[in-house]
Amino acid sequence: MLPAAAVDTSQWIRRFHPSPDANVRLVCLPHAGGSASFYYPVSESLTPEVEVLAVQYPGRQDRRNEPCVESVTELADLIVEALLPWSDEKPLALFGHSMGSTVAFEVARRLEQQGRPPVALFASGRRAPSRYRDDQVHLRDDNAIVEELQTLSGTDSRLLGNEDLLRLVIPVVRADYKAVETYRCSPGAKVLCPVSVLVGDSDPKATIEEARAWSEHTTSAFELQVYPGGHFYLSTHQDRVTDLLLDRLVDAPATFMARPRGLL
Repeated sequence: MLPAAAVDTSQWIRRFHPSPDANVRLVCLPHAGGSASFYYPVSESLTPEVEVLAVQYPGRQDRRNEPCVESVTELADLIVEALLPWSDEKPLALFGHSMGSTVAFEVARRLEQQGRPPVALFASGRRAPSRYRDDQVHLRDDNAIVEELQTLSGTDSRLLGNEDLLRLVIPVVRADYKAVETYRCSPGAKVLCPVSVLVGDSDPKATIEEARAWSEHTTSAFELQVYPGGHFYLSTHQDRVTDLLLDRLVDAPATFMARPRGLL
C-alpha cells in the first residue's frame, strides 16, 4: 500500500453537500466509466441526515489527464488512503454500483485491516465477488465497447452519438472493465459488516442468484432487494433506494446492525 503522503485526498473525494450534523458518512463508488457526479442526486437526497463522500477515480472529468487504474485491488488501496482522514470523526458506510460494488468490497476489507471497519456495505448492480463471467469486454474493439454502453443504458444517448466525446470516454471504460474483469476475489473473503445487495430484476450483468451469492461474503446480516429494471435501475428508483439508505443508516441503524445473519 502506498504511504498516505502519496495520495491527495482532495483529488479523490467529492463532498457535494457538507453535512456537519450527520452521524454517518456514505462513501459512494462509481460504476465502470462513471464519475463522482453520478452520485450528486443521491447526496442531495440524503443530506443533511447522511453526508455523502463521492469517490472520483483517475482518468475522468477533472482528473482526465491522469492515467486510469487498471486493477481493483490497487484502486482500493488508493481509495483507502484517501478515506482514512475521513474515518476518525464519524463512521463510514460504503455504497458501490456495478464495478463500484466490487471496489467497495475491497475497500471494506482494507478499512477493517486498518481498524476502521465500515458500518455497512451496499452493493448495487453487481454479482458477488466470487462469481465470475468470461466477458472480456475490455479486449473488444471500440464499436463493441459502444454497443456495451448502449445495452446497459447507463450512458447519455447524446454522448453515444458524439464521436469526439466517445474518444475520451472509451479508454476510461476499457480500463475500468479491465480492472473489474481481471479481478479475482481471495478465497473465502468476507467482511464483518452487514451487506445489503440491490439489483434490477432484468440486469444483464447480475442475475438474482449471482447477487444473492453476496451472502457468502459477510459474517454479519445480509439482505437482497430486487427492483424493476435493468443495470441502471437506480436511476428510475432513486427515491426507493435513498429511502432504504436512510432507514438502514438513520432511522433504524441499531436494529439494522444488530439483526442476526439472514434476518434482513
